This record gives sequence, C-alpha cells and structure tokens, in this order.
Amino acid sequence: MRFAAYLIDSMILGLVFVPVGFVLGIIMAANAESGDDATTALIQVVNMVINVVSIFVGWLYQSLLESSSWQGTVGKKLLGLRVTDMHGNRIGFGKATGRYFGKILSGMICLVGFIMVAFTEKQQGLHDMLAGTLVVTGAATGEPYREPPPPPDFGYGGARGPR
Repeated sequence: MRFAAYLIDSMILGLVFVPVGFVLGIIMAANAESGDDATTALIQVVNMVINVVSIFVGWLYQSLLESSSWQGTVGKKLLGLRVTDMHGNRIGFGKATGRYFGKILSGMICLVGFIMVAFTEKQQGLHDMLAGTLVVTGAATGEPYREPPPPPDFGYGGARGPR
C-alpha cells in the first residue's frame, strides 16, 4: 500500500517536473550545440538548481501534507493511510521534515531503509524509526490511534492453581 501511495505521489510531482524539465532540456540542448565551455558550465548549474528545487518541492509537499489534518500525502489519503507519532497523534512539521530527509537516507543505503518495513514489528522503515512515526490504516479522525488491549489471560492463576 505504501509503495502504491509513493507511485501516486510521484505521478503528481511528475506532472509539475516533467514539463519543466522538457522545456529546460530543449533550451539547454539548443545551447549545447555551440560546444562553448561557458554553456557547459551553465548546463551544470541549471542541473544542480533543478535537483535542489526538486528536493525542496518534495520536502514541502510531503512535510506539509503529513503534518496537516490529512496526516498524509495525496497518495496515502487515497489509499486510506495516515502518518502518526508512536502514540497515534498527528505529527508536526518538524517530525514530518525529519521523516522526509530520513527517506533520502533510507534510499541511499540500497533501499534497505524501505525494505525494513516488511521485517519490523510495527512495519516501520528506517525513516519512520528515526522520526518516531508510524504509518497506519484508516482515515484521520482527530482521535489518537489506540492499540487494542491484549487478549484475556485464561491461565490458572499462577501459584494458587485452579479453584
């Protein structure tokens, strides 16, 4: 579910960045034909600016939405997921920011930080552990997420034994 939400969010951000990248690519390709060193340097600067802007926009998109009353991005909202703290409460912008930059770290180590979701007790990735967050199912209700109580103990009462 989380991967599907990621794909939806990627498509939304792609709707912004693909047309901009296409136009910039055409402009840079037209200027690159000159073979001038100044043009090559300009292309490198433009590429760096595009990377910084894409990180900035992605950070704002995810952090603002995950700390909002939606408690998740558009993809998470569509799939009935929400991001909470460890007690089921809505997270703040700072915690959402930490989670976003933790995702970059999760991806930098051969995606191990994301793969951890399948093997941890609370389905937390490295970025969730670093930020102290959970991704839970269910729409945001304003009420904290409460784990159900443990099942009753039908044992014989310890040292006293059965009655």
